[in-house]
Amino acid sequence: GSAMAAVRAVEIDPEGTFKYILVRLQRPGGGEQRDIVRGTKAAEFHNHIFEKVNPEMEKLGYECKCLGGGKIEHNSKTKKIRVFGLSTGYGKADHSVTVEILKKEYTDYEITWSDDKK
Repeated sequence: GSAMAAVRAVEIDPEGTFKYILVRLQRPGGGEQRDIVRGTKAAEFHNHIFEKVNPEMEKLGYECKCLGGGKIEHNSKTKKIRVFGLSTGYGKADHSVTVEILKKEYTDYEITWSDDKK
């Protein structure tokens, strides 16, 4: 397997509503690429998440590009995740892509998205 496959597709807080970004990892010079989801309440702004992910991925030899952001509402009790909103700085992520990535990780969850701001 590739080293890229070893990078976790999803790292989000287990509970609450928080900002998230969709990030594309790429080998310099093209070739292999992969989209990952990162979100945390610790981030006041979307770029705080990117500023943490980017150096981690550069160490592994990947270039990172933020494809946009939004918010995630994660309810672990009811096993529901809602993806919505947008990032002022990065624009709106394609939430449908985010949902597909989340579904692989949270297989028994109900996961939805919308363009709602709240």
